[in-house]
Amino acid sequence: MVALTVLSTTAAFAETDNFDKDKPGSVPAGWACGVTGKGNPRWAVDADGSAPSAPNVLRQNGSGTFPWCVKKNAAIADGFVEVKFKSEKGKEDQAGGVVWRWKSGDNYYVARGNALENNLSLYYTASGSRNTIKYVDAAVPPNVWHTLRVEFAGRRIKVLLDGKPYIELEDDHIAGAGAVGVWTKADSVTAFDDFSYGAVGK
Repeated sequence: MVALTVLSTTAAFAETDNFDKDKPGSVPAGWACGVTGKGNPRWAVDADGSAPSAPNVLRQNGSGTFPWCVKKNAAIADGFVEVKFKSEKGKEDQAGGVVWRWKSGDNYYVARGNALENNLSLYYTASGSRNTIKYVDAAVPPNVWHTLRVEFAGRRIKVLLDGKPYIELEDDHIAGAGAVGVWTKADSVTAFDDFSYGAVGK
C-alpha cells in the first residue's frame, strides 16, 4: 500500500471545542444530536475531573443504533477531525468515533475505536445503513483517554489512534462538504473532549 499524505496543503482554519463554556446537562451550543436508526441517546455536557481539559466533557449515556452529535455550522470537504474519547461502559458495545462529510443522520463517514473488540474501523453510512470499509486490530482499553484523528482529502482517508496511523486508503462513497462530529453505538457510555476540526486550502 502506498502511504497517503492526506493533508499536504496549508490548513485554512482549525477550531477546538472543549465544552468548558457549556452548561452541564445541556447539549453544547452549536451542536445537533440524534441517532441513525432507533433508540434514545442522551447527549449532554457533563463534569469530569479526568478530562484532558477539565472540567467538562460531552458524554453519551443513553442508547440507540448509532447515536451521533455534530457541529451544525461546519461544512468541510477536505480537512481533519480529531477528538479525545474514553469508553466507560456498555454491555453490547463500548465505542467512540468521529464522523465527517455528514450530510444527514443517514449519510456520513465514521471511524471508531471499540474497547470490547480492541479494534479500529472505518465505515460509510448511506441511506441509514452502515457499511464496513475496513477493520484493523488496535488496543483500545476502556476508561482510558484516547485520541482519534481522521484526515481526509478527495478520495483519501487516513485514520490515526493515539498518534499511530492504522488505516490509509481511498474511498469515494461520500464526496463534498459536510458536518463533523462524534458517534457511538448501542449502549456505549462514552465521554468526549477536545474536539478539533479544520479544512485545508487548495
